[in-house]
Amino acid sequence: MTTAAQTTWPTSTDEPRIAVRWPWVVAISGANFGLWVALFGPIQLLLGVQAQAISPEHKVAALGIVTAAGAVCSLIANPLFGALSDRTVSRYGRRLPWVFLGTVCGALSLVLLATAQSITMMTIAWCLAQTSLNAMFAAVVAAVPDQVPVTQRGAVGGWLGIAQILGLVCGVAAAEAALPSIASAYLILVAILIVMAMPYLALRRDIVLDRRARPAFAWGAFLAGFWIDPRRYPDLGWAWMTRFAINLVYAVGTLYLLYYLGDVMHRPDPAGDVVTMTAVNVVTMVLVMIPAGFLSDRLGQRKIFVVVAGILLACGMAILAAGPGWTGALVAAAILGAGFGIYTSVEFALITQVLPSASDRGRDLGMINVANALPQVLAPAIAALVVSYAGYPMLYALSACLALCGVVMIRQIRSVA
Repeated sequence: MTTAAQTTWPTSTDEPRIAVRWPWVVAISGANFGLWVALFGPIQLLLGVQAQAISPEHKVAALGIVTAAGAVCSLIANPLFGALSDRTVSRYGRRLPWVFLGTVCGALSLVLLATAQSITMMTIAWCLAQTSLNAMFAAVVAAVPDQVPVTQRGAVGGWLGIAQILGLVCGVAAAEAALPSIASAYLILVAILIVMAMPYLALRRDIVLDRRARPAFAWGAFLAGFWIDPRRYPDLGWAWMTRFAINLVYAVGTLYLLYYLGDVMHRPDPAGDVVTMTAVNVVTMVLVMIPAGFLSDRLGQRKIFVVVAGILLACGMAILAAGPGWTGALVAAAILGAGFGIYTSVEFALITQVLPSASDRGRDLGMINVANALPQVLAPAIAALVVSYAGYPMLYALSACLALCGVVMIRQIRSVA
């Protein structure tokens, strides 16, 4: 890393003011794409197929155990590794070492998952994968407020959102194409993860923390830092609860989609239909993400876009609750895609504007990202309980109501327009 680069980039506590260039945006979006391929390929398809192959009579419970255990690890790993990256002193920067380690360990964990022959081994391997990939995720996300000015974050958030969504559909499609060989499907995801992370790592653009600026370590202060008092930072609290609500909507709505299509709609190829619905979902997401991000930057408005997104999500879930048939399910997928696309691109920019401390961005974004992981813990239990006693229509109706709760909560934020 050159001296000129160090004087051009912001320090760890500066608010960045110089616009980032497209090579960096493309590279970090590529790393984000590889990360979400590695996460969503298993979550959306492979874990369900693998659980069904190992324990067909208890597939619902088995999938719930595996995904919930992995989500618990994600819940811990994201803020932990975010905080560690805040304090990392390395000539490669604060965040890049964790991107590298997350990529390598995540790839090895997926290889282990590919060999799993029991639910226990599946659970262990998926927990290791979630831990590693969330270490990578924490570092990638924290790099944005480190280096991207506020006026550019909506657009950059849109590109990261597109990378995430393309990662979802490509992860599912790549995994589905390799079936019935579950091991081959996992190895394809590993290859994509590694290849897509390499350009971002090769740029070696990161902020180097001066060893003298790193505070002395004390376990008490370190652990206490993970509690962000919502009474002191109410806007951050409302933003956290909104993210939690919206992600719970999406987790509950998609976790058992494979079984919904097969057991309720009696589709002959539910795995293929998951890919089709995901593709429709992604098309609408991609169409709205960049325009929503750019428009949000141009208008200086964030909340109204999140409100519209929540309403669209509620409408999509309401359609699924009505049991509309295959055509209606595709319409619902399109509406959900539009809502989640707007939400993903703009909400991230909003979040970065309510963070309490520039020096603790990794930790604070990690705590915010708990709102991504916690729904994965709760969704299996909630979905299994609701489906068992009230059926899939009630599950999607509750999801619609929850999306509207997110709309109400986002309006409580005062410091961001």
